[in-house]
Formats: sequence, C-alpha cells, structure tokens
Amino acid sequence: MKSITQLENIDKPREKLIKKGANALKDYELLAILLGSGVQGKDVIKLSQEIIKLFEDDFENLNLEKLLSIHGLGLAKASQILSSIELSRRYLIKQNKKITSAKDVYEELKEYHNKKQEYFLALYLDGANHLIQTKIITIGILNQSLVHPREVFSYAIEKRCASIIVAHNHPSGILEASNEDINVTKRLKESGKILGIELLDHLIITNDGFVSLKEEGVLWIISLT
Repeated sequence: MKSITQLENIDKPREKLIKKGANALKDYELLAILLGSGVQGKDVIKLSQEIIKLFEDDFENLNLEKLLSIHGLGLAKASQILSSIELSRRYLIKQNKKITSAKDVYEELKEYHNKKQEYFLALYLDGANHLIQTKIITIGILNQSLVHPREVFSYAIEKRCASIIVAHNHPSGILEASNEDINVTKRLKESGKILGIELLDHLIITNDGFVSLKEEGVLWIISLT
C-alpha cells in the first residue's frame, strides 16, 4: 500500500498541483490528494482510479454503500469522499442561486429569522439576479446613522453588482415597517440610483414570515418622492 508521499516523483499529484495548479490534474489525481494513502493491495493512484470509475458509472446515485463496495475502501475514506462531494455541492448551489422573489430572500436568510438582535443584511446580485454574496452590514437597533449607504454599497461597487436587496429581522416578531425602516430604505434607494446599482427590495423578516417593502408598494412610493 503506497501513500501519496511514497509514489515516484513523476507520479506525485501533490507536487504537480504545487507546480502547475489544480486545473492541471486529472480527476483521479485530485482524488488521490484528498485520500492521501491507498489501502491494502492498492496504492493511492490505483484506488483513486477505481473510485473515479464508480463516479463515471453512476455519480447521481453515489452513496456510502456503493463506495464501500470497492474492495479495501473503509468507512473513514468513504465518508471523507462523500463529505467533500457534499461540501462542493453546497457551495456550487450557493454560487448559482438565483433570487427571483421575496420568498427566495427569506429562505436565504433563514438563520436570521429568530435572532435576538437586529441584523441588517445586504444581498448582492449580478445582472441575471444570481446571488454573488450575502453580507452583514450592522448588528443592533436599525437607524440611519448605523446603516450608511457607504457600508452597503462599497462591496457592490467593488464586485460590480447590478443590484442589491436589503433585509433585517425584527426580534419583536412584528411584521410591520417602522418609520425608521422606511427612512433607511429611502436613503439607500436614492444612493443606489446615483450609483447605478438598483435597490430591488427591503425585507423585514421574523420566524413567522416576512414583509416585502416592494410588494407593499413602499419602494414605488419612495421613487415618486
């Protein structure tokens, strides 16, 4: 059983990655780096090639049982492979997520629904409404002095975002926009217009649901003032 460090230099995926970058490696070489070592009777390269063959045959239905069907592959390495796949899948989904409704925003921010403090957040979107990033702007009671347009739009300018959506939670559970909420929205709407980065919506979120200032007509009224 050969580990990745025991392979001949010409066969060492790790050294190849360092010299040429991850893009230069074949699939089985990337997997070999992840596994680190082979199993009894198979060096890490041979084991990786066998696993890649399983990927190619039925990747969509890959599970722990199918990985364990490979002779010599134990629970630890099989779990390591599945964990890596799942982690990659989650990040790919996040990168390609498209925001098409206020409900999409609410689902994206579900971890903030029941926070005990107010979190003011901004979602940054490209021209096709794909989510680029979600960032916390402030934590604490919402007011105009805390939520400055500079803090909200600096990342949008840096990443050349086409639009933003802002949201904040109400720990009180009250699903109603306050005067301060509307004033903050108005200030951000005006700043976005100057910068050419549209504020698409402002959501108030709680455990019980959400209110969209766009759907409530508040953004339209603001645009007229």
